[in-house]
Amino acid sequence: MIQASLQDFCNRMVAKGTITRDDVNELIREILPEGLACRDEADMLIGLDRAVRGADPAFGDVLTAVLVDFAVWGERPTGHIDAEIAHWLAGSLSVGGGPTPLGTRIAREVIREAQSSHELLLACALGGSACIPAATRRLAA
Repeated sequence: MIQASLQDFCNRMVAKGTITRDDVNELIREILPEGLACRDEADMLIGLDRAVRGADPAFGDVLTAVLVDFAVWGERPTGHIDAEIAHWLAGSLSVGGGPTPLGTRIAREVIREAQSSHELLLACALGGSACIPAATRRLAA
């Protein structure tokens, strides 16, 4: 379940169309001091990357760090990106036809941090539609 404060934060950022360094500081200090609690929160922040193009570079750094921490160390099996985690993460990063530049960076950093990674996430780290799960590609066609 997504925290109301995170939902409110994302709504405010989309409404104003930008994410400032002060907004990033609010996100890490007040909203996510303990990191992400669930995949829905991760998905919401990944969506925020797509929805708001005017973001301070610190947002990319924070989003990458919290997603790496959550996907690699918060999900089970700890330290490994298995097929199930890879399908979720690649699907979320690829919504809309492929990962954003930040989505590609996130995939690369998850792979770098994990002890092992499923090949679907590697395709996502390379960018392009190859990382979109086949079922999702069929739905989009």
